[in-house]
Amino acid sequence: MPHSTNKELIFGIMVGTTGISLLLLWYHKARKSRTALNLPKFLSLGSKFDAMTFQDETYNGRGTVAIFQGRQLQILEKLNELLTNMEELKEEIRVLKEIVPKLEECIQGELGGKITVHRISPQHRARKRRLATVQSPTTGNSSEEAESEGGYITANTDTEEQSFPVPKAFNTHIEELHLDVLLQKVDNLRMNESSKMESFELLCDHKEKFRDEIEFIWRFARAYGDMYELSTNAQEKKHYANIGKTLGEKAITRAPMNGHCHLWYAVLCGYVSEFEGLQNKINYGHRFKEHLDKAIQFLPEEPFLYYLKGRYCYTVSKLSWIEKKMAATLFGKIPSSTVEEALQNFLKVEELHPGFSKSNYLFLAKCYIDLEQTDDAVKFCNLAVLLPCVTKEDKDAQKEVKKISTSLKR
Repeated sequence: MPHSTNKELIFGIMVGTTGISLLLLWYHKARKSRTALNLPKFLSLGSKFDAMTFQDETYNGRGTVAIFQGRQLQILEKLNELLTNMEELKEEIRVLKEIVPKLEECIQGELGGKITVHRISPQHRARKRRLATVQSPTTGNSSEEAESEGGYITANTDTEEQSFPVPKAFNTHIEELHLDVLLQKVDNLRMNESSKMESFELLCDHKEKFRDEIEFIWRFARAYGDMYELSTNAQEKKHYANIGKTLGEKAITRAPMNGHCHLWYAVLCGYVSEFEGLQNKINYGHRFKEHLDKAIQFLPEEPFLYYLKGRYCYTVSKLSWIEKKMAATLFGKIPSSTVEEALQNFLKVEELHPGFSKSNYLFLAKCYIDLEQTDDAVKFCNLAVLLPCVTKEDKDAQKEVKKISTSLKR
């Protein structure tokens, strides 16, 4: 091939290459302006893709350029779709932010009438009848609204306080009693199951006068325990248990050598634990045992204490492995007890007070069943049936005794 022909060929290739390059440059500028119009937030990203593609096109052939252009177009379409979805999501979030406050107001408006309606138990209805003629001295809010029924600040919620309103006095004309007369009357009333609420109300009537007297405080805590037992509503039970425990704490703080204070504080801790999770149940169980032992130290002849300790020992003997492990984690040692230990406490109750309760006979029977001493189990089931049903606990025990008796006869 002549030398001049080679020059012409080389010149033609250069011109063709330059033309293709100018064509590609015009194409990218046109696409870049279109992309800028549709995707304003991705301009910088688009420019990078264009630059990368242009460089690749400079060093590769026509087929490679077409592939990169196709991929670039797909990427930009995906990004465009993503941006559109994000914008729609942002708009939905904005609308929700505007709607939620209005929805809360709407719900509060719908429930406004219901919130002020208190669920009243038979006990509260009885008190309401007694208070029909009592007029409140003021209609404004007093500092007592921030206190519990016992006159002591508690951790109860506003809802609980609203659900269980208690006036300052249950009687229109309160009979002024000296402390010793009041305590004697309260103790006598409490001996009858049907008079326990009256005993509670009598203490409420005198709480302002004797609220700092130890003998009054532990009896008031005990009365809240009675109300817990009398109530059939879970929220009421929790309410009474919490206030009673608060009173019990005050009692043991002021009189750490008084066995009755420790006794009723332990009982109220047991009641409160019924509304707690496993960890708090174990915590209250630890407190229960601690103050029960202190109460026994100060009141060694009180049969009720040995009944409670028997119940504790029997419950601990039935704890699962995970419950014992949880207790060990919390207190550094695993609570341990046996059915034999529980049995000795229930027998101690019978020794101090024969025929103490139907429930004590029930648990004596349970212990003997666990120890496979069927004859003794039958004996105490028969003794339990002979005792009258006075309290709700008696009625529950009677049902269980009958079931056990039936199973033992098979």
